[in-house]
Amino acid sequence: MAGGITDIKKLEYEIYKYSSYSSSYLPENIREDNPTNQTSRWSSNTNSPPQFLVLKLERPAIVTKIKFGKYEKTHVCNLRKFKVLGGLEEERMMLLFEGGLKNDSLPETFSLKHRTNSGELMPIKFIQIVPLLSWGPSFNFCIWYVELLGIEDSIFILSNLRKYNMLREVEIVRLFMKHCRQQGYVKAFSSLQEETGVRLEDDKMTELHEILVNKGDFKKTEEILVDFINNGLMDDYLLKQEYKPHWNLQLTPEHEPRPGRRGGHQLIIDPLTSTVYLYGGWDGSEDLSDLWSYDVKSNQWMLIHEKSELLDGPSPRACHKMVYDTKNSQIFMIGRYLDSASRTEENINSDFYLYNTVSKSWFMICNDTAQVGGPQLVYDHQMCIDVDKQTIYVFGGRILEPKYSFTFRNEEETTGDYKYSGLFSYHISTNTWNHILVDCGHPSAASPHVQSIKSRVTHSMLFHHKHRKLYIFGGQRGKDYMTDFLIYDVDSNELSNMTPENVGTDSKNVPQSGFTQRATIDCDKDEIYVLTSLSKEKERRDLNINSCWLFSLAKREWCCIYKSDHSIGENCYLKNQNACPEPCPRYAHQIVYDQANQVHFLFGGNPGMNSHFRLDDFWMLRLEKPTRDNILRYCKYLLRKQEYEEIAKSNPLSAISYLQTKLYDIIDHNDPTQLKEFHKLASLLFKSESTDCGTEPTSLLTCPRAGSLKPNSQKHPNEHEPHEESAKMMRVESPKCTDEADGSSISSLSSECSTSHTTRAIPSTSSSTSSFSSRTRKVNDHTFELKIRRCLLYNKLVDLLPESLCQPKKNISDFVLL
Repeated sequence: MAGGITDIKKLEYEIYKYSSYSSSYLPENIREDNPTNQTSRWSSNTNSPPQFLVLKLERPAIVTKIKFGKYEKTHVCNLRKFKVLGGLEEERMMLLFEGGLKNDSLPETFSLKHRTNSGELMPIKFIQIVPLLSWGPSFNFCIWYVELLGIEDSIFILSNLRKYNMLREVEIVRLFMKHCRQQGYVKAFSSLQEETGVRLEDDKMTELHEILVNKGDFKKTEEILVDFINNGLMDDYLLKQEYKPHWNLQLTPEHEPRPGRRGGHQLIIDPLTSTVYLYGGWDGSEDLSDLWSYDVKSNQWMLIHEKSELLDGPSPRACHKMVYDTKNSQIFMIGRYLDSASRTEENINSDFYLYNTVSKSWFMICNDTAQVGGPQLVYDHQMCIDVDKQTIYVFGGRILEPKYSFTFRNEEETTGDYKYSGLFSYHISTNTWNHILVDCGHPSAASPHVQSIKSRVTHSMLFHHKHRKLYIFGGQRGKDYMTDFLIYDVDSNELSNMTPENVGTDSKNVPQSGFTQRATIDCDKDEIYVLTSLSKEKERRDLNINSCWLFSLAKREWCCIYKSDHSIGENCYLKNQNACPEPCPRYAHQIVYDQANQVHFLFGGNPGMNSHFRLDDFWMLRLEKPTRDNILRYCKYLLRKQEYEEIAKSNPLSAISYLQTKLYDIIDHNDPTQLKEFHKLASLLFKSESTDCGTEPTSLLTCPRAGSLKPNSQKHPNEHEPHEESAKMMRVESPKCTDEADGSSISSLSSECSTSHTTRAIPSTSSSTSSFSSRTRKVNDHTFELKIRRCLLYNKLVDLLPESLCQPKKNISDFVLL
């Protein structure tokens, strides 16, 4: 077959439509790439939305990438945020990309969505570029150059157009079928399915709908859902739920040994044995050189030795870094902090040590790594190990130099003009160092043949052994707080800068820079965890709050798992830690991640209230998502609440018994929230029988508890709050639909379809016939009302299951405008 996804070429286009332009900055200018010509650009005449450019291709094509050229210098009108839409018709375009350009002179290329949700290639003819924000917020929008890349082979495109139109046809039929089933048009539904051969959903879902909505067999529905959950059909939904943090203070008996108060120490973990190692730190008076181990399984500390310098080990130190080599059961250590008075030619050396955890012996690898091609003496650096290639990476940190005159030292501290270390690698088996990237302030950085990097302190660096990449983000350089996210590919030696998808002008979407952040990584989940806490800088003490962040490498998105309301104004670090639900804010602490047990451990640090006071508390942080048991309880609760409401309308005595048994069994009676909502269900028994059947019953589903939303959360105006409330009861988040029309349209069916059924009743002039018709209407309305409510419940269950098995999320009514 002619053409293919690999046959990518530049696509020709014309400027089809635009919102505005300023002076001579015509839309046509974006077709030519002239980075040295400041006038070769399109500029809107205002930054008031909507501003846009619509590009029209010569013929339909598969557009895979879009390239933006730039001016040779940074420019305030560059697009900091924009989105790209595309479609076969101008009026019907979908989102293909949303992001932003860096404010530099380098062209950028972005991949566009070019496949349907089912994986088929998607031809388009129109591209719309919508600027949202420029780097200078008060400036108009500018685009310098746009190039579209993709496939336009006519035979290949024609074939994919046919497939795409067939998919659209199938979706149209499915929408009709969903509408017919919701409206109760059984014959129309069956005829449409038989004639087209299109299935609305998987047979499992059709069976669920029949048993729940049409038959009202709640017991059988529960059995089906148990089978769904046990077979993992709701696992994807559970994985999408947010983590809930749980802190636990790890206490040990008073007579058992444990490390004392300290900050600037180091924690590492042997993931194979779940053993944590702690070394050194500053206790408020002096540096320490003790080595401890902690067994996670037995929750026991053991002092390996108190003074390592007596065993040919390193001298007392703080602000050093360590890594653990699982292949050889060895600890590597480099770096330390020395105050200015101690920085002499004799002790300014960068010593490099190894500790063998099997033989329990120290070995000095090198007295001064700077003499053999390694880093100078540094502190506040970062260190990672590639166990497979037996390579250690050391990046950043402030370089310590011998004591200077008071005048020079004072000037250095005032201006922040410190020296920073670059990126180094150490190959264990050959005992060799390599200076991979020099700091941008290094004299050689100006050479075009030398790769450089902007070094920093208080940053994070993590190694992903599957991606074979170092992830570096955050940190501080002088008085600059850095928010960039760097990626270094250790195999290709390529350095790149990643822009997270959800980072824009709102700084709340990312961890605050300048914090003494601590980060860990789970390579199996492709997740990075960052704990930020107390800032060293006094002028940033307004940011002093514990927060835990997650960065998804798959989605390239940050999300905040939690922010604490822990008060530091009350000197909580002086209180009995048993009374505190989580650690107080601090810096100079350390954390490690036990991937086998999926828990974090935090020890010690400086609470920032007293120059000599340090902490010795030891915490475990577990990040949990809802489990299969949680979602099963949630599903059972939804079903049993619906069944209870139906029983309550016809047989209050049976409803009381049902409430006391079936519903009582799945409520956590130690949880005040669940208990309160359970008690509310009893109010349904006191409703008048004459209440209009179209009115929503007073139940947990429709009467949410006031103030039930999470602290600091904002509720979307279209969100179904009752649904959210019932979800919180079972400690599982309610499904977040991409489109909420299902619920609203189904709900509106109640009145519409009741009217429809009423008009179908046979008219009569006799009183007896009229009475009979009235009773018939009442029965019809009641039956239809039950189906409506069961259908609403069915739709909630649909949101918990894979989209590939279920009916379309949207409704026909979403596309009908009158």
